[in-house]
Amino acid sequence: MSVSDQISVQLPYLRRYARALTGSQHSGDAYVRATLEAALADKELRNAIAGSRAALYAAFTRIWSTGHVEELGATNEIGTHETAAQSRLANVAPTHRQALLLTTVEEFSHEEAGEILDVSAGDVDDLVAQAIEEIESESTTDVLIIEDEPLISMQLEGLVSDLGHNVVGTAATHAQAVELFERQRAGLVLADIQLADGSSGIEAVEDLLKFGDVPVIFITAYPERLLTGQRPEPTYLVTKPFQEATVRAAISQALFFGSSRPL
Repeated sequence: MSVSDQISVQLPYLRRYARALTGSQHSGDAYVRATLEAALADKELRNAIAGSRAALYAAFTRIWSTGHVEELGATNEIGTHETAAQSRLANVAPTHRQALLLTTVEEFSHEEAGEILDVSAGDVDDLVAQAIEEIESESTTDVLIIEDEPLISMQLEGLVSDLGHNVVGTAATHAQAVELFERQRAGLVLADIQLADGSSGIEAVEDLLKFGDVPVIFITAYPERLLTGQRPEPTYLVTKPFQEATVRAAISQALFFGSSRPL
């Protein structure tokens, strides 16, 4: 496999991480693009990130830590999600969020996360604890679960309830999701993308967003269907089979940033 092919395999997941970190697909992609440009200009760096996923994320972290990068195609109009993200990001230490996302959503070990952030594994433990303390101070909300597998639906319902949130309903189809949401608006939606009757969780979410902006977390065994780069992508995406800690982190991030329009 060529160097470019090795890097391209990891790009969808780096872009997912960048979006969750910045709260914006546009900003996240700008930092990923800057990372690739640095690799193109430095053969040693290019070979390093091709051979190690942690090295790729470490290179991204160095770019991220430098601050602003040019966002091609950016406009002066900032959406609801970006406004909320910028406001909240100013109040939380970036390294705390990075440590939490790296060890949960991206599933790096604490040693690998330490390598990425240039700190010890023990420091990563402390950073994750601080991130959880800062983020989980959010108020509780109503949650709608769109999932056609009963066992997974029950697992998510228990997890959400344990976090102190209220599950307003679980839907196995597009029609059920819309009916439940019309009956009681949720403050957060957890959605699969392939539902029981062949309907689409993506289309269900699009219909829900017509009622108003709400954070959405997609939980799917088919992340490649959403991580194509061909259309606006979800900020919050968890891959099945999932770890409960990963879903908890995604919920915390989604509620921390407030409303979002992921599609």
